[in-house]
Amino acid sequence: MPGYTGRMFLDLPAYIAFHTALSLIAIVAGIVVVAGLFGRERQPAWTALFLASALLTDLTGFGFPAAQVMPSHVVGVLSLIAVAAAGAARYRFRLAGIWRRVYAINAVAVLYFLVFVLIAQAFLKVGLLNELAPTLSETPFAVAQGIALGFFLLVGIAAALRGRSV
Repeated sequence: MPGYTGRMFLDLPAYIAFHTALSLIAIVAGIVVVAGLFGRERQPAWTALFLASALLTDLTGFGFPAAQVMPSHVVGVLSLIAVAAAGAARYRFRLAGIWRRVYAINAVAVLYFLVFVLIAQAFLKVGLLNELAPTLSETPFAVAQGIALGFFLLVGIAAALRGRSV
């Protein structure tokens, strides 16, 4: 990283692999949990896996070398707030009253942040996508992120209105 003078204590490729594995686990678990918001069965194991792996993904994301605050740090902070809110709603307030909606909205937000980063990484790492938007400021990237945002907004609103237990 340009301008970075510190040293990693871990092997960077191994750290990247660990962080990526955590994020993929969180995404899969998050899909199951968010889909479960529309079902009748509780999913306590999936919920715990989702929130724990999302939290660890956020925390390990801050371990990458960087000389300044980057957009990924902002997304990480927003995701940490959403994970904390979802965790508090689920485990501290037991989804009582308004906390059911707080949980639904924040669970969807956590999954959205994970998918947001997945899309960004796909555009950075997948050849064809990178050719379409090499700086992540081009229209194809904006369209992909806009579609994801619109989808998750609709899912979040529907989940909040439905308000199922998880």
